[in-house]
Amino acid sequence: MDIRQLRHFVTVADTLHFGQAAERLRMTQPPLSQSILTLERELGAALFARTKRRVALTPFGAQWLEQVRPAIAAIDALPETARQLREGRAGHLALSFVSTADYSVLPALVRRYAALFPQVEIRLTEATSDVQIPALLAGQAHAGILIPPADAPLSPDLCYRRLIREPLVAALPEQWVEAGAIDAAAILSLPLILFPRAVAPAFHDLVTGYYAARGGQANIVQQAIQMQTIISLVSAGLGIALVPASLRNLARAGVVYADLGDAPMLETGLAWRRDDETPTLRQFLELAQAG
Repeated sequence: MDIRQLRHFVTVADTLHFGQAAERLRMTQPPLSQSILTLERELGAALFARTKRRVALTPFGAQWLEQVRPAIAAIDALPETARQLREGRAGHLALSFVSTADYSVLPALVRRYAALFPQVEIRLTEATSDVQIPALLAGQAHAGILIPPADAPLSPDLCYRRLIREPLVAALPEQWVEAGAIDAAAILSLPLILFPRAVAPAFHDLVTGYYAARGGQANIVQQAIQMQTIISLVSAGLGIALVPASLRNLARAGVVYADLGDAPMLETGLAWRRDDETPTLRQFLELAQAG
């Protein structure tokens, strides 16, 4: 069975006349009749009921026609599909991201990409930087929005581009603020909620370094690996947190944000495998680099 036989079948089904079908197909009638007979033998069932006066689809032929039409349409669409895949206008993009990016660069970037490439499936995965980096190296994602390591360069197999650099601010329980003024000096003495160093060493060290530079030591009372969870714990009055300024976009009842004097700066960027030539990734990188 081949695509030529399937086209023969559909044309005869459309005309219900072997002579007219042969004309449409620009062939003579005997080879067309032979093609249909060969197809019927392969299927083990008749597709047409033939008499001297008329040709009609058998019940089997009518039902099989419903399967053949979309199959031919899909085959006919393959060249255009290949072009779209080659140009990065179809397929999928696997993008991982740290939770902080959800309130800064991620929404606008994904919205612009989806608007320009609506046929591309965007597969988003939230993950900490320590999970993203080996996943990128293993080819499990095309790109990752992450916080780069502060104490060592990324693998030479990865490329990196900075997306945003923003100050940290203090997220404070609203009831604590209402109870009395909290200045920068007081913030250093308050219980702290922070990412574990094992999963976010760059962020963890940035925060604890801020305390150390001012002669203090972070009093870490709770740890969480998602920024939403950290803000929830602040809202519950379990402590404060130092978070990226973009977290102001996370309007959470019971939490207020305060600027820090000489605030530490947090960098978030885009990483991808150097040898990854996926067309959808190429389009995404061009969009990200255009700002």
